[in-house]
Amino acid sequence: MAWRIGVDIGGTFTDVALVDDASGRIGVAKVPTTPADLADGVLAALGTAMERYGVAAADVGLLSHATTVVTNAILEERGARAALVTTRGFRDVLELRRSARADLYDLFQDGPSILIPRRRRFEITERIGADGAVVIPLAEEEIDDLIPALRAQRVEAIAVSLLFSFLNPQHERRLGERLRAGLPEVPVYLSCEILPEIKEFERSSTTSVCAYVGPILASYLRRLEASTKNKALPSLYLMGSNGGVLEAAEAVAMPAMAVESGPAAGVVAAALVARQTGRGDIISFDMGGTTAKASLIRGGKYETTPDYEVGGGSSRTRWMNGTGHPIRVPVIDLAEVSAGGGSIAWVDRAGALRVGPQSAGADPGPVCYGRGGTEPTVTDCNLLLGYLDRRSLLAGDLPVDHAAAEAAVQRSLAAPLGVDVRTAAAAVIDVVNHAMSEVLKIVSVQRGHDPRDFGLAAFGGAGPLHAAALAAELGIAEVICPPIPGAFSALGLIGSNLRRDYVRTVYVTTASADPAALEAAFAGLEREGAAMLDRAGVAPPRRRLARAVDARYERQSYELAVPVPSSRLDAATLGAIAQSFHERHRRTYGHDNPAEPVQIVSIRVTAVGVIPQLGIHDRPQASGNGAIKSRRSVWFRESGAVEANVYDRARMPAALAVAGPAVIESLESTILVPPAWLARMTEDGFVLLTRSDRGEP
Repeated sequence: MAWRIGVDIGGTFTDVALVDDASGRIGVAKVPTTPADLADGVLAALGTAMERYGVAAADVGLLSHATTVVTNAILEERGARAALVTTRGFRDVLELRRSARADLYDLFQDGPSILIPRRRRFEITERIGADGAVVIPLAEEEIDDLIPALRAQRVEAIAVSLLFSFLNPQHERRLGERLRAGLPEVPVYLSCEILPEIKEFERSSTTSVCAYVGPILASYLRRLEASTKNKALPSLYLMGSNGGVLEAAEAVAMPAMAVESGPAAGVVAAALVARQTGRGDIISFDMGGTTAKASLIRGGKYETTPDYEVGGGSSRTRWMNGTGHPIRVPVIDLAEVSAGGGSIAWVDRAGALRVGPQSAGADPGPVCYGRGGTEPTVTDCNLLLGYLDRRSLLAGDLPVDHAAAEAAVQRSLAAPLGVDVRTAAAAVIDVVNHAMSEVLKIVSVQRGHDPRDFGLAAFGGAGPLHAAALAAELGIAEVICPPIPGAFSALGLIGSNLRRDYVRTVYVTTASADPAALEAAFAGLEREGAAMLDRAGVAPPRRRLARAVDARYERQSYELAVPVPSSRLDAATLGAIAQSFHERHRRTYGHDNPAEPVQIVSIRVTAVGVIPQLGIHDRPQASGNGAIKSRRSVWFRESGAVEANVYDRARMPAALAVAGPAVIESLESTILVPPAWLARMTEDGFVLLTRSDRGEP
């Protein structure tokens, strides 16, 4: 028997999903996240899951993990004491940034705090020209003074980003060699190894981010790997921002790839749903304890973008940036908002109701959890409206204090607003639903898509509670609630391929490019990818190498990704690349210009180690006897308080149709079926929600 295990750290709970490859059996476990030491929560969740399902360490074939360590270090500004070494005269590139602004009309907008302060940014005499030629030789004698200066600053990591090193890395590699020899205990991140790509600020920023978070990620993974090895578990894989998993050592070498580790896993799982259910076009909606995330999936595939910022509000949209730290690594294209079950509701000085961005998190958590929380949260309001069991959650493992939640809402919300408790709770749900609907619009309407053409895949601990309301607001006809929705992102971890992306700037037009030179450049990146797959022990039949280019019209500043055939590159291929770019430009921006030269800025190779396809199956019961577990009062704005049946999802048979109002409960999540909605269980354990006036799904 071989089990796959995925572990996902959330803001409130750490989730584990298990799948038995032989039978397709799915298991789930949730334990509170441990903010003081995230590894403790991971190990506790693993232990709980393996004991619950009788899984021995020898039976585990794959262990994957999604972590928030990198993102938290940046958001909380608790990264390593890093230094930056640059070409003389370019010390302040991190502060000069770009002129982009997240809000065009905010004249007082500030950029993010600088990860590496000026006192730890050093210059060295050297210069590579724009053609890759040496203009000023590297001043080796200055390195003798640089090393003790870095030591005096007690730096924990060093980023090196020299001008035009992506064209000629000679100086950067020599400087890195000397620094690694002189400071062997300090990790050194070279931009020619991290991001050999044009754009000085983005390259310096990405390398600096790696230095800032690298030691923290390395320390965390070392401790976690030591513990898993002591338990005789297999090597640990980490979810990357691009939707693929990678070995822990690869993540330490390129920490920026783990920035959106957790959200990426959820989108991967949603893409599995799209393909398995035959609904190729869906919007994924993941609502957890602290945030809600959305992404667009077309034809069963998600999209990635190389333009991403971390540490600011710019993750809400790829078109407006300027508040975060740019990282030029492929990241699944998603939008995110601070709206989760643990988001705190409050009344501002003007008497307006607000929800978030503050969150109760895992410690102390919502008031109803009875762990010391005092401020009302979205979860507390869902409880007071009857959407959640007022006695306990997690199948009785988490007792609920209904009275404490009611008192908190009365004190902090109802009294200041001059309304009753239930009205205040309903208003909180309205506010948070509006915030989340805006995120769904970002990934659909702002990308030029009509959300009514898509289904909505809802998961996360709180996603299925809010999904029907969001679908109604956007005109979405169908909501898909997959098995184990509360730990669904963890399931995505074990359905992901091993993946690493490689890039190199070439800067030529398709008309003037030398096919042989481009072929040689692609071949060089493919050798790097093959070496990574060798280290991971991936057998040749499971290897895939995909080519692409970043292209633009010659006078543009931003690129679009264009796939390239894997066959040997020749003049005809270059012509096909130009034609593909024209078509993609027209789809993206609504126009193209075939007379304009097409410039290839960078080439890319994606190395993939294929993991056997995961099928999501949670076979429902053969009969519906006992599917209804109780009845309780549930409040809806359109009907007020009504008595609704409460169903046990584990006892719902295939094809059972449930008319709203109703509540469907499972171990780790709850589905709300409002009036005028219909829920139906499928053969594979998916619950489909549709408007009842549109017929059964």
